[in-house]
Amino acid sequence: MTAAQYDECIALLKKAGAHHPPGRLYHVSFGNADKIQVFDVWTSQEQFDRFGQVLMPILQKMGVDPGQPMIAQVHNVVVPPAKAAAPKKRPKAAARKRPARSARRTRGRKK
Repeated sequence: MTAAQYDECIALLKKAGAHHPPGRLYHVSFGNADKIQVFDVWTSQEQFDRFGQVLMPILQKMGVDPGQPMIAQVHNVVVPPAKAAAPKKRPKAAARKRPARSARRTRGRKK
């Protein structure tokens, strides 16, 4: 499909409440303005099939032939490590005055 058709499809999916379907973990579209391809990662085939019940009528109405999807099992996923959250700063406590210490020191007696 073209980029314009893709954008229209996304708008129609939003209107249908299916822009972020349950089970879809990742979505990317790529290509040029004349030929956009889509890559999705789903939690299960069942979730993908449920989404297809919403997507396919939209594509048919638009006159887009999606072709046969390539389906494969995920073997491995590599993602960057999560950044550690910065420690939260504690609010400064009210200054407490320490009791004054004696300025004199006493020495022990020699026997």
